[in-house]
Amino acid sequence: MTDTAEFPPDDDRGPEPGPAGWLSAEDIAAVRAQLPLVYVDAIPVHVDESGDVVEVGLLLRATPLGTMTRALVTGRVLYHERVRDALLRHIEKDLGPVALPQVPASPQPFTVAEYFPTPGITPFHDPRQHAISLAYVVPVNGDCRPQQNALDLAWLTPEEACSDTVQAEMVNGQGTLVRQAMAHVGRLD
Repeated sequence: MTDTAEFPPDDDRGPEPGPAGWLSAEDIAAVRAQLPLVYVDAIPVHVDESGDVVEVGLLLRATPLGTMTRALVTGRVLYHERVRDALLRHIEKDLGPVALPQVPASPQPFTVAEYFPTPGITPFHDPRQHAISLAYVVPVNGDCRPQQNALDLAWLTPEEACSDTVQAEMVNGQGTLVRQAMAHVGRLD
């Protein structure tokens, strides 16, 4: 005779879990209070035929206080998710399913940004948590449309994106990332 496993009836299993890698609001709050989390920041760009960056895509978002800010594509890397997949997921979430990002098979960040809940430790600040973000410049070839909570997507020249006016519209150090990205691709001295 073969031993068999007895499983509880379906109604005794409790609530169905969310998508793989997602945490409940309570769980993410507990984790944020104890550990740094891994994020990706993506600076979407258009490039010309020789590969030079000609435009930078910045999202327009409203803060909970109603202030309008310019922002990058950003988000958390989920448990058991490759960085490449996190980049693609967040670009699709913010720019739409036909943005056609050109993420290399083995992406290398141009910098690592350390966000702290205490302002002033680094140029990067996140009042919710300590986060480590891998930052990428990602060429997009498709039709980009703001999605989710993004109100607009503006395509600016690298010089416009690095201007003091646009930098003043960015919060939590994301303007610093734009300037670092444009220096990395040779568009800022």
